[in-house]
Amino acid sequence: MMDTIPTDFEVLDERFAAVGGDDKVERLFTGTRWAEGPVYFPAGRFLVWSDIPNDRMLRWDELTGAVGTFRRPSAYVNGNTLDREGRMLSCEQGNRRVTRTEHDGSITVIADRWQGKRFNSPNDVVVRSDGSVWFTDPPYGITSDYEGVKADQEIDGCHVYRVHDGEVRIVADDFERPNGLAFSLDEKRLYVADTRRNHLRLFDVHDDGTLSGGKVFAENSGEGRFDGLRLDDTGRVWAAAGKAVHCYHPDGTLLGKLHLPEFVANLVFGGPKRNRLFIAASSSLYSLMLNVTGARPVWAA
Repeated sequence: MMDTIPTDFEVLDERFAAVGGDDKVERLFTGTRWAEGPVYFPAGRFLVWSDIPNDRMLRWDELTGAVGTFRRPSAYVNGNTLDREGRMLSCEQGNRRVTRTEHDGSITVIADRWQGKRFNSPNDVVVRSDGSVWFTDPPYGITSDYEGVKADQEIDGCHVYRVHDGEVRIVADDFERPNGLAFSLDEKRLYVADTRRNHLRLFDVHDDGTLSGGKVFAENSGEGRFDGLRLDDTGRVWAAAGKAVHCYHPDGTLLGKLHLPEFVANLVFGGPKRNRLFIAASSSLYSLMLNVTGARPVWAA
């Protein structure tokens, strides 16, 4: 029998009252040390996620419910996403690089250095419809051997990067610990979490790939710190923070929360209709069918 817990929505704004779904949250798997980076593959109806300290990636099959090892060792992969061709992009904390898994299973390095210096430990990654790859680079994978390989920091600071046509560029350099990131529906804005400062920032994205602005979009004064981000098809921001998924209106208002029994790291919308929310939280992978649909991904554009 599937392990379930009661769904616990907290409504903080009347605009969140209509959000709902199953009355039970499914726990699809438990047994990870720190679950992260869920990515859903629609063609195969399966989900892959990271178990960073165990240096592995796991695979859950939507049709059978079976869970198996997708890759081990995984180079302490953290965040994952799909590009326009449905190939997986991954942040390898252990190898300090961003890679792409090709359809034949081979791995292509997207970026591993900036001006000859190794990155800290790429954390989360998104793709824009122009094919550019954007990622954050805090030092979590090099501060100890727990979720990476202890090493010296070669780059002065923790930045947000853009890779396009082989060029690696810093697009934001005033973060302490940049983490989750997500584009607005029209890709004209970029949301980025700063875990150390525990807020979300919002940048304007220009046609040449540069950013401006960077105002604070939301601050978390509650338990835990901001981590992964996703948007739904109305533009609301769903953010991992503490033992909950927080939902923000595009105007910055905290609309409500989905409470869980473990600390939430990251999330993704999946399923055939993108209305199934998958949540990587501490030792477990959770799932909830919603009356909300995730934003249209770049591979479906």
